[in-house]
Amino acid sequence: MSTVAVSVKNISKYFGKVCAVRDLGFEVQANTCFGFLGPNGAGKTTMMKMLYGKCTRGAADDGTIEVFGYDPAKDELAIKYLSGVVSQDNNLDEELNVISNLMVYARFYALPRKIAKSRIEYLLDFLELSEKTYSRIKELSGGMQRRLVIARALMNNPKLLILDEPTTGLDPQVRHLIWDKLRQLKKQGTTVLLTTHYMEEAFALCDEILIMDKGKGVMQGTPAQLLEQNVEKYVLEIIGSQSFDAVSDNDIPQTVRVDRSEETLRLYSDDAQHLKLLASQLQGAHYYLRQANLEDVFLKATGRALNERQ
Repeated sequence: MSTVAVSVKNISKYFGKVCAVRDLGFEVQANTCFGFLGPNGAGKTTMMKMLYGKCTRGAADDGTIEVFGYDPAKDELAIKYLSGVVSQDNNLDEELNVISNLMVYARFYALPRKIAKSRIEYLLDFLELSEKTYSRIKELSGGMQRRLVIARALMNNPKLLILDEPTTGLDPQVRHLIWDKLRQLKKQGTTVLLTTHYMEEAFALCDEILIMDKGKGVMQGTPAQLLEQNVEKYVLEIIGSQSFDAVSDNDIPQTVRVDRSEETLRLYSDDAQHLKLLASQLQGAHYYLRQANLEDVFLKATGRALNERQ
């Protein structure tokens, strides 16, 4: 029987005259990974911070939030004790070494020293940092620092792990390592909330995704549902405006959706043969025919123009 870990109903949050989150609602089932996608300024980080009580003036302006039955406006400490948070920045203490950073954090949860040392040993092994136990923070690579921040967030063995763009700027090897660890945590009973700009990451990790734009939820579903219900199956992507002339409007069937930017022409269709026929006319052009992906859904939902708040 499923258990609701997070329940958000009709939440709005204002900063002065700016509405950062507008009438948003969703539920997160326990032991799943729930992802937030959206342009910068869409309200993702604000929503995440409201869940654990860290938002300007704390509570939402309208609506209700429950995290494992607790209200962040009234039970901030209770939620923090059962949560782990990985913020966008690697806010580690550079004057301390790896183990000292974790020991200091263990004190926030009043963990006895013996239990804390055992927990630290386990986490460093889990995140493949055991060889760096006594290294200074400045001696760690960016990927190692990111894994250490995740280890720190897991010190209290949280029921809820909140990750705000956890793999931004990391190389593919480190990113995939972190993905594997997050999958293991989910199997162990941890509920994961994730914001990311990597569509591949969202598709690989999330059981359900909420796409936000300008503070509102615009699409929600499993990755497979979002693809099936919101975008055609195939895309012919033609790159370089000089290549556009190779396909005239008269050649494009009405069943093919056209998405044009300054330097890229994308033709969407559920019929791959239509696109293959068009591709056969593109001698010398830079193009490729592919299956649609989550990025196509994202751009259809939020548009290609930069968010005005950026």
